[in-house]
Amino acid sequence: MKSAHVDSFARDNLPPRAQWPEFHFDLPELRYPERLNCAAMLVDEAVRAGKGGRTAIIAPDGRCTYLQLMAQANRIANVLVNEMGLVPGNRVLLRGPNNPMMAACWLAVFKAGGICVGTMPLLRAKELTEIIDKAQITHALCDKRLEAELKQVKCPSLKQVRYWYSDDADSLDALCRKQPIEFDNVDTHAEDVAVIAFTSGTTGKPKGTMHFHRDVIAMCDCFPRSCLKPTEDDVFIGTPPLAFTFGLGGLLCFPLRFGAATLLVEGYTPETLLETIQKYRPTILFTAPTMYRALAGLWKNYDLGSLEKCVSAGEALPDATRQLFKRATALEIIDGIGSTEMIHIFISHTPETVRPGATGKAIPGYRATVLDEDGKPCPPGAVGRLAVKGPTGCRYLADERQKNYVRDGWNLTGDAYLMDADGYFFYQARTDDMIISAGYNIAGPEVEGALLSHPAVAECGVVGEPDEERGMVVRAFVVLKKEIPANDGLKKELQDHVKRTIAPYKYPRKVDFVAALPRTETGKLQRFKLRTA
Repeated sequence: MKSAHVDSFARDNLPPRAQWPEFHFDLPELRYPERLNCAAMLVDEAVRAGKGGRTAIIAPDGRCTYLQLMAQANRIANVLVNEMGLVPGNRVLLRGPNNPMMAACWLAVFKAGGICVGTMPLLRAKELTEIIDKAQITHALCDKRLEAELKQVKCPSLKQVRYWYSDDADSLDALCRKQPIEFDNVDTHAEDVAVIAFTSGTTGKPKGTMHFHRDVIAMCDCFPRSCLKPTEDDVFIGTPPLAFTFGLGGLLCFPLRFGAATLLVEGYTPETLLETIQKYRPTILFTAPTMYRALAGLWKNYDLGSLEKCVSAGEALPDATRQLFKRATALEIIDGIGSTEMIHIFISHTPETVRPGATGKAIPGYRATVLDEDGKPCPPGAVGRLAVKGPTGCRYLADERQKNYVRDGWNLTGDAYLMDADGYFFYQARTDDMIISAGYNIAGPEVEGALLSHPAVAECGVVGEPDEERGMVVRAFVVLKKEIPANDGLKKELQDHVKRTIAPYKYPRKVDFVAALPRTETGKLQRFKLRTA
């Protein structure tokens, strides 16, 4: 292929092609041209189609149209090239909360042929250093309010940094004002790397995952097209950071691909999220299971009639949370499983095709199965390793763990699932979270679901703990609702509740009441921290 990248670092550090998964482009909309720039397809094409006057981004301080968003992205791209010396293939660290400038920066880097490396706002200097060293990042665009940690980073590769929302003479804002609103997008190949996304660290060891310009568009042409069916009149809202591929898709790329609008707010509590929905009337919500559980108890206090579709991903959705939310709102949560390695959701459903306890089916464009330890398909109802193929897939940045994730062309996501005879997939646990106690296989999330159905429980996490007699025992960490006092009597009540709800041998033999659970910035439970508690 003829890459547009002058800096060949990303291409040189892709895994060998023999270690790539199989890719399939079964749907007509997935057959892309050899050369494409994803930013041009997301924004410029809308302007060329006469939709430049439509609202692209809504924020607390105003709105911007597709034409204005394209102009700002072009100015930033000009700054990157003319003032910061970026050449195609350079890696650009993006650091900021969900705001219009952050969105424009993503698009600008794509336009200039750079590679976006988004980072969560709460990352510290040590974590930023690891990412910058691993990806050999050369440039950074950062919200001025987040400069403190970045300024502590000492990495030889990082040569150019500019801050936005800054009054400095050399700030990104000041430099943009001097730039033209036109930019000739780099003629990137469909297989030029556009994004290096780092996994969220639920295992404590983040990995860089590499996605092409084609992949960014493919994620827009699979899950949203088949499960959400968005229109130009939709307004997207949500909590995941744009640095998280769940947020990049749901709060930037999906709405732009369909000519819709996205509502970007820098941070939410459950109360402020509901206030924002009431004020701005969005139609599609993206957030994590823990937030849906919190929203359910507050829903009745707000006018939220505009909301039509709710998407959950990031971690497994307990059926107890789904039912709690539906009783409070009459809305059916659209559950989905995706991964940073696959860039976005590959198993899901529509609100009309929900099956209790199931994540859903492989969405159009993807194939999925459950494999046993020998790599052979499991019969219906048997628990095994989830395996997926489609238009996207895992390509780790210079990482030996590529061989573990990709086997025989399949992406092995690290999730234990069973598939029923109708093709519905039922989540059991992460494969390293299965608890084997006295010969029984126990899925931690199933125990969590049973605990969450008790009215005293706000949150919980379940892990296996080594035990001389049983090999492992089930240990539960429970966050109680504010008005509930912790005591030994309640521990026994919760244990008995689990015994009545699921098979008695699955009950937690140890229960710890805690004030909070360890989570990543995206809301994922860090079970590896519970195991060492």
